[in-house]
Amino acid sequence: MDASIELKHVSLAFDDKVVLKDVSFELLPGHTKVILGGSGSGKSTILKLILGLLKPDGGTIFVNGKRVDAMSEEDIMEVRADIGMVFQEGALFDSLSVEENVGYKLYEESRMPEAEANRRVQEVLGFIGLEEYMDRMPSELSGGQRRRVAIARAMAAKPGILLYDEATTGLDPITAMTVDEEMIKLRDLEGVTSIIVTHQLRDAFFVATHEAVRQNSHVEFTQADAQKADEAEFIMLKDGVVCFEGNATELRAASDPYIRHFLS
Repeated sequence: MDASIELKHVSLAFDDKVVLKDVSFELLPGHTKVILGGSGSGKSTILKLILGLLKPDGGTIFVNGKRVDAMSEEDIMEVRADIGMVFQEGALFDSLSVEENVGYKLYEESRMPEAEANRRVQEVLGFIGLEEYMDRMPSELSGGQRRRVAIARAMAAKPGILLYDEATTGLDPITAMTVDEEMIKLRDLEGVTSIIVTHQLRDAFFVATHEAVRQNSHVEFTQADAQKADEAEFIMLKDGVVCFEGNATELRAASDPYIRHFLS
């Protein structure tokens, strides 16, 4: 398969501070890449480069086979149409209802007929189990519900790629689990390709080692077999350099002192 996302020898510095140095990886369709690392290691910067919000000093970046690092802002809009983004705080519009937040891109930025857009909003809210919250305002939701609404908004336009930037940070473990399960459902039931930037190891390992299976009218989450688990790869960044790339089992077995300290 051709890669959905590919970085080749990407480097970036702000003045004298090196943010990324010679970073390379590829992500296949329907697979997951989990990017780990300490604060300031360059994790979120990679997402901004993929979206074309930043340009690298060196190297190349491909999204769905198109080289984005050399694109103009006008040309890259077409590439971004196939990418959904979920931010740490959800970034919902406080003055809009749940329904209006989820459908914002469909109502404001597409030519989709309103009736079709309404059906799509109901569909994605049903997918994340929040259809009955359509008329509520973000202030009436819990933290976990807001994150799930943010995921619904990101998936409303049916992007093939979803980028998660610390999507579970600040949530309690039980609430974070509901967000993790939405990531797994989108990957396994909708075929979404995903990059997860996080420092929450519990969530990272859960997403990497579990899969969603549809059982009649409900979805079950089970331990993934070895082949399925291998479709989720981890990247560990240290001072902007990739110091590890591999699956969950390999990460747990790594002997590098920095990785051992991070995992502890």
